[in-house]
Amino acid sequence: MSSYDSDSDSGSPPPPTHLVPSIVNPGKPVTASYTYHSPLPTAPGPYILGVDEAGRGPVLGPMVYGVAFCPETWKDDLDGLGFADSKTLSHGKRTGLLSILSRHSEHMGWSVRVLCPQAISSGMLRIPPINLNKQAQEATVLLIREVLDRGITLSEVGYLLDAVYVDALGPTKGHEAFLSNLFPGIKFTVEAKADSKYKIVSAASIAAKVTRDACLEEWVWEEAESLSEAAVWGSNVGSGYPGDPKTKAWLEASLDKTFGFPGLVRFSWATIKVILEKEGHPVKWVDEGQAHLIQAFETGTGRDKNRCTIARELGIKSVGSL
Repeated sequence: MSSYDSDSDSGSPPPPTHLVPSIVNPGKPVTASYTYHSPLPTAPGPYILGVDEAGRGPVLGPMVYGVAFCPETWKDDLDGLGFADSKTLSHGKRTGLLSILSRHSEHMGWSVRVLCPQAISSGMLRIPPINLNKQAQEATVLLIREVLDRGITLSEVGYLLDAVYVDALGPTKGHEAFLSNLFPGIKFTVEAKADSKYKIVSAASIAAKVTRDACLEEWVWEEAESLSEAAVWGSNVGSGYPGDPKTKAWLEASLDKTFGFPGLVRFSWATIKVILEKEGHPVKWVDEGQAHLIQAFETGTGRDKNRCTIARELGIKSVGSL
């Protein structure tokens, strides 16, 4: 597999966003993160649930976390529907599977959390930063909690069922222990490549991937006040991965040397920081070199370390003797 994921039918047109129910405001800019829930299935539980994401690595567009769930007794039916790791399927096949997922609404439900590029970047650039792993963890917890709040049962009294399956990168045991402690009574299985091992995770992968693709393909430029302005950035942004030649070409063509890039771009990515450093206009802040201004933002040291807010705001200093 290459460093970015390309579809075998990449020449085919993407599905219109109005056919993807998780695109909640077609034709409007995505400027804030949001959650979409499908209609609630009516089949009796307990249920199993899968978790997967799409768009963790790209420099463009949202990261989308998805969950899918169905009754534990319906697993054999799920196995026959053709779900697989979304990265191994064509664009058209994924779209068809999302329709299947929605069509079996009596037995299956799904939800997605769309983390917009601005939220990802602002989290990673704040002090202290909220790194991508933490943001991913928060999205996972939010989706599971909201599914439970909607009345879906993921456990059975007196039994600890294999209920929630999570696809994860890197170390899995710590993430599994964290989720198990947060949701006692529910058994978690956190594994690498879970989307190719468990069909319920494959279904979650489809929900996440189709949602992200629709967001990216039909991105509405917040910065453009007219169609002619939107045409400046164009629509051929590629997959959004830094290694994708189409994405590289788009980044080169879309840079404004003063203002940087439009909101589709994750400014916290090293790829973007390097481009801005090399190609953007240098900026000199008016307070550079003015020590008295810098001191106002410094933290206390020695006796003044960890002083209360009032003492800091009033400029009260500790002294060695009276």
